[in-house]
Amino acid sequence: MDEAAPGEPATRAGPPAYDASLADHGLEAKEFRGLTYPLGDHAPGYGEYFAIQPGLGWTRLPVPGSLDHINIWLLDDRDDEGEGVAIVDTGLYMPASTDAWKVLFADGLQGRRITRVLVTHFHPDHVGAAGWLCRRFGVRLWMNRTEWLMARMLTADVRAEPPQEALDQMRLAGWDEARLEQMRAKGWGNFARMVSEVPVSHVRMDDSAQVEIGERSWTVMTGGGHTPEHACLVDRAGQIVIAGDQILPRITSNVSMMTGEPTADPLREWLDSIAKFRAALTGDELILPAHGFPFTGVHARLDALASGHIERLEVLEAALKQQPMRAVDTFGILFARHVDDSVYGIATGEALAHLRYLECAGRATCTVRDGVGWYSA
Repeated sequence: MDEAAPGEPATRAGPPAYDASLADHGLEAKEFRGLTYPLGDHAPGYGEYFAIQPGLGWTRLPVPGSLDHINIWLLDDRDDEGEGVAIVDTGLYMPASTDAWKVLFADGLQGRRITRVLVTHFHPDHVGAAGWLCRRFGVRLWMNRTEWLMARMLTADVRAEPPQEALDQMRLAGWDEARLEQMRAKGWGNFARMVSEVPVSHVRMDDSAQVEIGERSWTVMTGGGHTPEHACLVDRAGQIVIAGDQILPRITSNVSMMTGEPTADPLREWLDSIAKFRAALTGDELILPAHGFPFTGVHARLDALASGHIERLEVLEAALKQQPMRAVDTFGILFARHVDDSVYGIATGEALAHLRYLECAGRATCTVRDGVGWYSA
C-alpha cells in the first residue's frame, strides 16, 4: 500500500493548467455573518485540483460523519531535485482517502513530484495519511515537534483496554456504569486505526519559524486549546493563512480536556490563542480553513469565537450558582444540539474544559464524591 502505483509517472513538464486569479474565477462571492466567501459555495471534488491562485491549489478528501470532508492545500515548491508540489494536511488513512489521492496524483497533478508533506496538527484527519505519503514519495514530514510527538505516542499506544485513568476521568465527569462499560467495549488504540505509521523523524515547525515554499514565504503561528501547538502558515506578503482547525468559518473547533493533561486549562489556551491571532493578523487575509470554504473577515470570526465561549461561561457560572452540577449535567447549557451517543465523548471533554476554566479562574469549585466531580460557583 505504501508503494507508488505501477506505471505512475514521477514527473511532468509543468504545473497544472491555471486559468484565472482568485478574483477572476467567475464564481459569485457570498456573505454570511460578517464573513465573505470569495468562491461562494464552490469546492473541488475528491481528487480534483482547483487553482485558487497561481501556485496555490485546493482539493478535498472524505471524512466520515458530520465533518464530511477535509480541505487539502497544494503549494508549488522546489527542492534540490527541481520543481514539485508541497502538501499541507493529508486526510485519514482509509481507502476512500488514499483512492482520492491517487486520482489527484494521476489527473489533478498530472504526475508532478511531491516535495514534502506539512501537517498542521496531530488529529487523524490531518496526519492520517502523512506516513503513507512520505514513504510513497520519499519525502520529509514537516510538523510542530509537540504535535509530531503526540501523533507518534498515540499511534504507539495500541493496548486493548482503556487505561484506568481514562475511565476515572469519565466517571469524574458523571458517566454511569453502563456508559463506562460501552467505553471498555470499544477498546483503546482507535487513533492508530485511522493513521498510517508516522515517520520516525520530522522537520520542526516552531512558532515564528519561516518556511520557504516555492515563491512564497510562510510564517509559522502556533495556537493552543484545540491541540497543544497547532501550526498555521501565514503568507504575510500574499495575505493568506492556512489555518487548519485553528480558525474555522462556521463551526467551532473542539476544545476538550485531554486524558493526558487532566489539570490543564485548554479553554484558557484557546482564548489566549484567539487573542494572539487577532493581534497578529491584519484582518484582510484570505483564510484557508481545514473544513468549510475559504473566507475573508478573520477579525469578525475570531471575535465571534471568543464571545461565544465567554457567553457560555457566564451562563454556566450562573447555573452553577443555582445548584451543583456534574459535567454531563451541563450539556443543555453549553450545546445548542442534542448530545447523542455519537458525540457524547466529545461533549464531555468540552464540558470539562469549560468547568476547568471556571475552576482555574476562581469562579467555580469542584468537590469529588465517590469519584464524581460536582461543580459549584
